[in-house]
Amino acid sequence: MNKQKRHEIFTRLRDDNPNPTTELEYNSPFELLIAVILSAQATDVGVNKATRKLYPVANTPEAIYALGVDGLKEYIKTIGLFNAKAENVIKTCRMLIDLHSSEVPDNREALEALPGVGRKTANVVLNTAFGHPAMAVDTHIFRVSNRTKIAPGKNVNEVEQKLLRFVPKEFLLDAHHWLILLGRYVCTARKPRCGSCLIEDLCEYKDKTEIGGD
Repeated sequence: MNKQKRHEIFTRLRDDNPNPTTELEYNSPFELLIAVILSAQATDVGVNKATRKLYPVANTPEAIYALGVDGLKEYIKTIGLFNAKAENVIKTCRMLIDLHSSEVPDNREALEALPGVGRKTANVVLNTAFGHPAMAVDTHIFRVSNRTKIAPGKNVNEVEQKLLRFVPKEFLLDAHHWLILLGRYVCTARKPRCGSCLIEDLCEYKDKTEIGGD
């Protein structure tokens, strides 16, 4: 895929959705961090249902830490892997209190040192909370990048590095949101809905379908 085609792809995605953001609900960097930790192998819809009950009660490191592991589990037990996530969130809250004055750190190394925070989670927080041009490659972005040939790669790290290299700079800040939404709602795993895709004529996927919107 050439540079001009990539530029046109992201121009169309931007024109269609000029201010994309995560579908996770949050009102502070801390709320976003906790929501992203909870979202691993879970849906944003499921996480939002839980945090709508949790955050009015506890939305600071001190308040969630005070709930304790068992108290937190009551709010997140509908989310997959909730036992491990509760342990990680409580440990993360303790570290934020002890090491970061209860603030979410604005750098990758400190974020990735928090329990339950890997590279993808750190990238989401750096991008969405702090405006860094980071690329959080999830299953949707991995699929879309390979299928369209925007940034093909054998693993998430390879796709991440290629996206950072190939996506025109003017689009880097929002690119991962556009690609997630494209993968979640149009370029779906089993049957991509090519017939209703904004970039169908630019995409280099060989087995296009006629499927459009519902």
